[in-house]
Amino acid sequence: MADDKNGREKQAADEERRQRDRDVTAELERGDEAEPPVDDAALDDLETALEPLTFPATGRELVAAVGDREIAVAGGTYAVVDLLPDADSEAFNAPALVSERVRRPAVATAMKRIVEAAETLPNEEFGRSQHEAFERTFRALTDVDGIDDDAGVRVVADWVVDRIREREAVPGSRDVRRQAAKYCREHGYEIRNDEWLGI
Repeated sequence: MADDKNGREKQAADEERRQRDRDVTAELERGDEAEPPVDDAALDDLETALEPLTFPATGRELVAAVGDREIAVAGGTYAVVDLLPDADSEAFNAPALVSERVRRPAVATAMKRIVEAAETLPNEEFGRSQHEAFERTFRALTDVDGIDDDAGVRVVADWVVDRIREREAVPGSRDVRRQAAKYCREHGYEIRNDEWLGI
């Protein structure tokens, strides 16, 4: 493809189309998940607060704008700064994507820690597909019946952050899935081979 204005516009349009396809696929996969603990009214308020911002917006920009805002969750509250990475390496394309992230506080907290740890690495990139696979793994962990207080999410996030610090590299998404499956099996939760964690 030629490196001219038309070529760049086509590449941008193709990327937007692929992103929409990924978003639709992810939404369909989440269709049978349990209802998250965050109230929809709180998410609507958050999206309203985000409307004046220009999107895409980085995690750092979002934290600067609404970081002190609190989100009511079953069992307590979280400040947005506790759920979104204070980092430039992750951007959100729309307020709805920010709401989707904070909808599951345990997953959001884990991803925040990992993105911030990965950003400290000088020559390492935490790519979009890898990021999506990590997030899907954490969502799968929260959906395992019987795991209380999302302890599995915290344990696996600790493991990832430790690996980033020790090896100065982000572990592969398959390694993270294996670690999550190992945690489940060690705690007596059966993981079938046809499930996301069944690796």
